[in-house]
Order: sequence, then structure tokens, then C-alpha cells
Amino acid sequence: MPDLPKHSVSVAGVVLDSRGRILLARRRDNGHWEPPGGVLEPEESFEHGVRREILEETEVSVGVDRLTGAYKHLARGVVTLVFRCHVLGGSPRPTEESSAADWFELAEALALMTESRAARVTDALRDTPAVRTYPG
Repeated sequence: MPDLPKHSVSVAGVVLDSRGRILLARRRDNGHWEPPGGVLEPEESFEHGVRREILEETEVSVGVDRLTGAYKHLARGVVTLVFRCHVLGGSPRPTEESSAADWFELAEALALMTESRAARVTDALRDTPAVRTYPG
């Protein structure tokens, strides 16, 4: 059997608080603001992975509501599943993985993020899931 391409699977959560603000984390590795998330562990369910990643990056505990989008970064072979989430507890704060975490009004959050991450947030606010690919 020929070697098949391998893909990494990551998860991210678009978390809304009771005031409709979006939770973002500033990544320590590149300084970008984005919805919290990361690589799914082989034995994890999607929901467990997104809850774990959000907690690790922001100290906020969440419930997972629904899948809002599937995204593929073609050059890196990364597939990301994004879920809409709601807050169960905790307050955003920096962690080993994020240099900052906080709540932002939608317009401010969109302005802070790269175009691809902003699209994930916008997609999460729609009624139907999105499917997008990015060349590089």
C-alpha cells in the first residue's frame, strides 16, 4: 500500500458569554489573537478536545453546543473543526499556552484576528456549518 498523506486534526471553540462577547486567546508562539484551540489527541472525542484546549489556553470551562465549520489548510495538511460553545465557569487569564485571554465585542475581535480566524468566528454565528479550504 502506498504511503498515504497524513493530516493533523485540530479543534477550536468560538465561545460566547452571556453578553455576546467572544473569547480570544493570544498565542505565545506567534502572538496572534484567535479562538482557543489546538491539536486533537488520538484518543479524544472532538467535544472533549475542544473543552480541554479552551481550558488549557484560557482557564475558562465550556459546554460544546454544535459544530460550526470544517477547515483545511492545504499546505500544512491541517483539518480544523470549529465548535460553538458556551461558558460554564472560570475567568480568562494567561496560561502556559497563551500570553493573554479575554472577552471582546464582535467588531473588536474580528479586527484583532487574521482573516482566516475571523471567518471561523463569523461562520460560528451562522445557522449552518461552513466548509472552507486555505491554500497556504
